[in-house]
Amino acid sequence: MRVNPKDGTCRGCGGELTIIDADDATMTVECERCGDVYLVETDAFGDGCMTYYAEFLIGQTLPAARRYDDGSASDAD
Repeated sequence: MRVNPKDGTCRGCGGELTIIDADDATMTVECERCGDVYLVETDAFGDGCMTYYAEFLIGQTLPAARRYDDGSASDAD
């Protein structure tokens, strides 16, 4: 999951970040420019853990499901 550059960029080079993993306390990000991989807190991007952390975990939980705007999910055909 890509991080909007307005919300956060690589602490080393300022490049765009991609969230590649998460657990109950941290998210792992990778810089697309320099390749640095490091841990950040779940609220590192000032979103109250609702945009990046929650969406990443939902994507991991329901990888083959379609999510709808109302939050419901359906198995993919």
